Amino acid sequence: GQEAILKPLAINAVELPKEINQFDSQYFPCLTADQETLIFTGKSPENRDENLYVSTWNSGHWTSPTSLSNTINTPQNEGTASISADGNTLVFTSCNNRNGFGSCDLYIAYKTGNDWSAPKNLGNTINSPEWESQPSLSADGSQLYFVSDRRGSLGKRDIWTSKLDSLGNWQKAVNLGTSINTTEDDLSPFIHANGKTLFYASEGLVGMGGLDIYFSNFENNKWTNPQNLGYPINTSEDQVALFITADGKKAYYSLEQEQNNKTRKAKLMVFDVPSSLQNQFKSANYLKGFVVDAKTQRPLEAEIELVSLSSQQAVGKFRSDKISGRYATVLTSGGEYAVFVNKQGYFFKSLHLDYATEKNQDKVLNIALEPIQKNTKEVLNNIFFATGKWEISTSSFVELDKVAQLLKANPSLPVEISGHTDDVGNDLANLQLSQKRAKAVVDYLIKHGVVAQQLKAEGYGKNKPVAPNTSEENRQLNRRIEIKFL
Repeated sequence: GQEAILKPLAINAVELPKEINQFDSQYFPCLTADQETLIFTGKSPENRDENLYVSTWNSGHWTSPTSLSNTINTPQNEGTASISADGNTLVFTSCNNRNGFGSCDLYIAYKTGNDWSAPKNLGNTINSPEWESQPSLSADGSQLYFVSDRRGSLGKRDIWTSKLDSLGNWQKAVNLGTSINTTEDDLSPFIHANGKTLFYASEGLVGMGGLDIYFSNFENNKWTNPQNLGYPINTSEDQVALFITADGKKAYYSLEQEQNNKTRKAKLMVFDVPSSLQNQFKSANYLKGFVVDAKTQRPLEAEIELVSLSSQQAVGKFRSDKISGRYATVLTSGGEYAVFVNKQGYFFKSLHLDYATEKNQDKVLNIALEPIQKNTKEVLNNIFFATGKWEISTSSFVELDKVAQLLKANPSLPVEISGHTDDVGNDLANLQLSQKRAKAVVDYLIKHGVVAQQLKAEGYGKNKPVAPNTSEENRQLNRRIEIKFL
């Protein structure tokens, strides 16, 4: 503690506005990845009832909080919630209520449009006859961390975790083990949006006194030694919970302060995370937008798949909201990604994201899907060739396989695969190059089961630009492979 005080972090914590801090006490804040929705627990001064409240960031300020949902809040206590990155999956604690397994259980609810589903108990793979609380849901909603004092704990209260399996069922919870848990209380886990950094409070590690907040990174399939966050985040009093935004720049927490020398009132606070701490864990970027019908602009529910082009592996699957068409997710590492958007009756949309060169970039990407019908055409954005060559790059295979799958599922739909170039170089050479590239794509599709009679290859050279050839960005748009239903 003496050493930490000599090397304080540069932190200036401020209270959130009075519109937020209007309750007898408010605590356990959590936010969506875009930092536009804040959910927290508020305690009523009249009956000491705990409920979940929500506020949204609008025109540069937080709106006055409202009850999260009448299907979630009851006359009993609901609190300590965690929200997925897109704001559509909520896990929270409810005690002595809802036919639970023990004194306090964890429940899950899903949002569609503006409405929340009726909460469901997470079941006996997670809940026990003992006490479960303080959940933290991973950004994609596939892994849950929580606190329990059940049998099998190493200390008093331990941190446990469970994952969703391929069928959408929660696996039997496991203890995080001695790398995280101690013989004393280990509480309030928070898994950062990067999916690799765990912040939590512990009473069993060397610290400033009482409960301090620590963090550990999951590296090489194990947790690193927990690090104390230092002074003045930690003091001689108890520090219980911390929420750090996806971009790693802001931290939210609750601070208890004495009032009238007897009661302690918790208020929500925020501070800018110092760069010395930001450098010790990876940030994450959000990707969000709306999916609509290209013809009618009607919102669409669609499956969205995020694929790493280097590994050819899916790194995320999620859906857009069926009422609003809205989607959101986080990107946790650099590199190049393909984004595939699928809905029955529509041609899949392929998009390309290059995070190898665009670091720390949040993106808003609105997606319009074209119905499968005559003269519908789409650019295949993840088909790559070396300059002046027509050999298909291996990073193109994931997209070509999806085209093959679509065409085999619609064998009565003939298509044209067309190649296009920019205006640089000899016109005849460009025409020949575009034809060879289109034929290379057709050959790949035939090799992977598409009937040859369904396919037609055409090269147009520079003759059908989608943008004026006045910049390198525009020329890149013109160098493309298109598919068109005939």
